[in-house]
Amino acid sequence: MLRFTTRYSSNGLSSWLRQPNCRHGLNARTTLRVRMMSGDSYGALTDVEKIMLDSVKATGPISFSTFMQLSLGHPTHGYYMKPEHPVFGTQGDFITSPEISQMFGELVALWMIKQWMDTNVEASFRVVELGPGRGTLMDDILRVLKQLPAALGKLKSIHLVESSATMRALQEVKLRKASQEGNFKMMWHDAIEEIEHEEDVFTMLVAHEFFDALPVNVIERTQQGWNDVLIAPSNDPSIKYTMPSLESDQKSDSPPQLQPAFSRWTRVLSPTPTASSTLLGLASPRFFSLPVGTRIEVSRASMNQARGIGKLIGTKGGGCALVVDYGADKAFSDSLRAFKQHKIVDIFCSPGECDITANVDFALLKESMADLVSTHGPISQRDFLMCMGIEIRAAALLRSASSLERQKAIEDGANRLIDPLGMGKQYKVLGIVAKSSGEGEDAGEVWPFSDIQVSARQSI
Repeated sequence: MLRFTTRYSSNGLSSWLRQPNCRHGLNARTTLRVRMMSGDSYGALTDVEKIMLDSVKATGPISFSTFMQLSLGHPTHGYYMKPEHPVFGTQGDFITSPEISQMFGELVALWMIKQWMDTNVEASFRVVELGPGRGTLMDDILRVLKQLPAALGKLKSIHLVESSATMRALQEVKLRKASQEGNFKMMWHDAIEEIEHEEDVFTMLVAHEFFDALPVNVIERTQQGWNDVLIAPSNDPSIKYTMPSLESDQKSDSPPQLQPAFSRWTRVLSPTPTASSTLLGLASPRFFSLPVGTRIEVSRASMNQARGIGKLIGTKGGGCALVVDYGADKAFSDSLRAFKQHKIVDIFCSPGECDITANVDFALLKESMADLVSTHGPISQRDFLMCMGIEIRAAALLRSASSLERQKAIEDGANRLIDPLGMGKQYKVLGIVAKSSGEGEDAGEVWPFSDIQVSARQSI
């Protein structure tokens, strides 16, 4: 059974919850490439793997960042770019919170509306989403905005940051009716930097499962500094790079041992620190004291996107944002994984045919925007949704359900979103608001982050 608790001021948002609305030897390498192009014991090469082999032939082993960019975002062969890939939902390779239940998007909308009402209710506002998927989350948000009297006529535009033409087409179909009925502009952008900074408009932004798909570099601390962990063909005798160290068995006086070739690709360590790996090792003060042998995943792209969010939210018009993703307030050493048909597969399995993700270092996001905005959390998705009233909303939907099947779907969806052994714990929510005006100070308490953090400290 679901328990029902929430907290709101008398701003009309709690009553909405109860509504029933639903919803490198050149010759050897060349010879190996020809042999691999024709197929080997690992099966046929994907189009992305052919590009990877060409890159290795030309410049040597590639970075994990390049690997992810090719696998996910190549204009014609990338995972997100191919129309034949369903990507989301039961027919795709993974399912997201908005696809599980409408309640997720509805409660995200209520949090953003509350920030607007508490900050500048007289101003018009716009909604920005990074990586909108099929448009399901934005559709749920717009449905809530349509039914809240305070928001009527205030929505000026929505902005969707999406580089895939295939996904844009799906989003346009999903959101066309809402756009026509709401009489607001709907715009797409390839990057967050393309969104105009408007000083008189309050900006609401959401990034759900966006940062986990951004490219990461993998770097390892050595006696020389920070070296790149790179990717090379596992059977290429011309690759003379050593293997990365195993954190469980550091023996600097032992010669590097080649790992068994379980896939076509393997990890190798750059012989010396590179300019890129050195800069990434300086990305956070947290990295300075890490010992030799430590390996971490660092995303330059995530840092840039976080700065972009800060610049949008930190304008005179103000704003708020939610970042929802799996990760923690720390760097990760080995979180990269691939998904295919709802199962985790080897990271090098069929590049271009699988989704690839990495845990999000929320501390790095906060450090990247600390001078621009005030950040809160992250807290677990379970804590966020429970405080925002998911149980009250579920009860309202259950009362209006037309069948037992619908009732079960509502209960199952709510329970899955807040499951303490699953999504409820794995997914984290970071709140972002503009700094207080005047002195550039951090904002005060932001519900529900402040109460959750106080409770956590009291329980220690």
